[in-house]
Amino acid sequence: MLKKLALTAALVAVGAGAAIAHTSLETKEAAVGASYKAVFRVPHGCEGKPTNVVRVLIPEGVIAVKPMPKPGWILEKVSGAYEKAYGNHGTPTKDGVKEVLWKGGNLGDDEYDEFVVRVFLTPDLPVGKMLYFPTVQECSANAVERWIEIPAEGQSGDDLEFPAPGVKLLEKARGH
Repeated sequence: MLKKLALTAALVAVGAGAAIAHTSLETKEAAVGASYKAVFRVPHGCEGKPTNVVRVLIPEGVIAVKPMPKPGWILEKVSGAYEKAYGNHGTPTKDGVKEVLWKGGNLGDDEYDEFVVRVFLTPDLPVGKMLYFPTVQECSANAVERWIEIPAEGQSGDDLEFPAPGVKLLEKARGH
């Protein structure tokens, strides 16, 4: 019994270490039809190399994207057409930011940083589902970490090697 308990504790510790080893979102839940401050946590570089570029793909249904500039990094926003028009303060919005890049920085492999984007989660996003933001770290010497894997419908994603950061979509609270 004691061996089984020790093995379980060891597996939990290994799983917890793996969970923080990849790029993730600080806040794991957000309401649809509301603003969301997406804080992408980047815990290390790539294979011992410093991170020089962080790219975040903005999923469909996420609009009004406003990334936070970072000292020492160049901020770039890539715009494009949405699959459909979304209401934004009473105005139909057909295009906007589809990808955010922070470039030219130097996040050492033994360092941690956060990259922030404020967005609006449109009300027609599916409540109860996960929304994923595929993220890529580009590092010196052409090393790359691609956090882009999205679990199949009905799967948790715990077994993915390179999971995309995700947020669980909640129903908007009444009166907000």
